[in-house]
Amino acid sequence: MDNSKRTVVVTGFGPFGEHTVNASWVAVQELKKLGLGSEVDLHVYEVPVEYQTVQSLVPSLWKQYHPLLVVHVGVSGMATTVTLEKCGRNNGYKGLDNSSFCPDSQCCIVGGPDCIDSVIDMESVCKRVTASGLGVTVSVSKDAGRYLCDFTYYTSLYLSHGRSAFIHVPPIGKPYSGEDLGRALKAIVQGMLELLDQAEEKIHCQQHFH
Repeated sequence: MDNSKRTVVVTGFGPFGEHTVNASWVAVQELKKLGLGSEVDLHVYEVPVEYQTVQSLVPSLWKQYHPLLVVHVGVSGMATTVTLEKCGRNNGYKGLDNSSFCPDSQCCIVGGPDCIDSVIDMESVCKRVTASGLGVTVSVSKDAGRYLCDFTYYTSLYLSHGRSAFIHVPPIGKPYSGEDLGRALKAIVQGMLELLDQAEEKIHCQQHFH
């Protein structure tokens, strides 16, 4: 593996409920076609809408790839914008998954903090992408919805000490095409990587002066 490359893992979800085609996986596949440039090693995964699969798959992705960043993408039937989620929540998981299962504890990590914020400044990413004139509206949210999206996000944030992100996309055609969403994901993830790079540089500078 080329160590100079940075590894990024991006996941979308499989079908559930009325979402027989999940816009998140369509968008992630479009992102894979576009890539994130020659410096980034991009891996994409489709995640089944099942709590127990998430509990085993998310840790295995972190372990296998040691990524700089993991970005999870999910669909929201209520969304009309591409929405950057600031945080994941530990409690309140009552909705049944595709296997008609929900955790007895109704939480992600027993004893974990109630809420974990991403280290990425989502407002800053939103501003950057909006200023780039992409033609896709991006917004920021503090509630990822207490279903598999939120569950996956919290699990990843917990494992990575906040080095994860979650993006909600609207269903295909409401109003954006899969290609539009793929372009938006590319701009957003690249914006996130730039912010992580800047944070790294700051840390190096501080170490240099102390």
